[in-house]
Amino acid sequence: MKIKEIIGCIEKQAPLQLQESYDNSGLIIGSAETEVNKALICIDVTEEVINEAIADSCDIIISHHPLIFGGIKKISNSNSSGNCIIKAIRNEIAVYAAHTNLDNVQGGVNSILCQKLGLSDCKILKPQKNILKKLATFCPADKAEVVRKALFDAGAGHIGNYDCCSYNTEGYGTFRALENANPYIGEINKLHSENEVKIEIIYPVFVENDLLKALFASHPYEEVAYDIYPLENEYNKAGEGMIGELSEAKDCGSFLQEIKNILGTKTIRHSKIIKQMIKRIAVCGGAGGFLIKDALSANADILLTADLKYHQFFDTEDKIIIADIGHYESEQFAKEILYKIINENFPTFAVQISKVNSNPVFYI
Repeated sequence: MKIKEIIGCIEKQAPLQLQESYDNSGLIIGSAETEVNKALICIDVTEEVINEAIADSCDIIISHHPLIFGGIKKISNSNSSGNCIIKAIRNEIAVYAAHTNLDNVQGGVNSILCQKLGLSDCKILKPQKNILKKLATFCPADKAEVVRKALFDAGAGHIGNYDCCSYNTEGYGTFRALENANPYIGEINKLHSENEVKIEIIYPVFVENDLLKALFASHPYEEVAYDIYPLENEYNKAGEGMIGELSEAKDCGSFLQEIKNILGTKTIRHSKIIKQMIKRIAVCGGAGGFLIKDALSANADILLTADLKYHQFFDTEDKIIIADIGHYESEQFAKEILYKIINENFPTFAVQISKVNSNPVFYI
């Protein structure tokens, strides 16, 4: 199995275009063309995890958190990250990370957290912008159905819970084929008009390459006329955090105790319990204090996230409960997602979940 094949199936579900600007998801160490035989899945790439990969003959580590996150000026064994980089390279172990792109997509970290907590009717809490574009193309009327289907098959035309969405306008186009042209219709040096359909279709940016390949392959013209427009619309299939509901309202204190058992954490920091019974739950794996206002706007009873700062507990305005459930604890199920993606796409490829608990936070 080549690394690029594994990367391809992960990024099909969690495209790199969905990662935050500060992030460093993707292939961090290694070549996409390298053959690998066994993968180890983890949350953090630590020296203990690399030792586990060496002992179990794993030649690629797939993590949630990137080994190299910010800028790095020196790679030496004087610090843990440098030591990990050196050890991985010496032992020919590739390292790949799916971080905020896996956080921000439906079916990702927040989705599985909602699932573990028993939430239903789950939606993205803060949908991303600048993800959608519109393609407009012009083709002979008798070929419009073929071109439309190719664009749909390439991933375009999804709006909310609908697919195969397009808008079609009939008209006519004019052109004149010059010397050295090979026109599908019309003659060299003669002005030609043709009944055409203008097809307009919306798509997320991460399918653009496939979409244009499909357009060129299905369109009969030698020179395909098309326009691409950026859109300001929100993309409701990707973004930060999620919100869902319990099947019935629960006592807040009892629910927090349930969360401790589900996540395996010893303590939860939370704001004043201003609502005894809660039903509408917002979540954000990792640091999600920035979503307090969004959770308020969505009428959430409680926001479950991590890394909350002291002053953020004042931002609740006595209208919402916020609870710090732990960074590692809230993202630990990323391992299950990555394992499932690879196992379902390549059932004969050897993949295992790390036995190392890399949580650097301890509780008394």
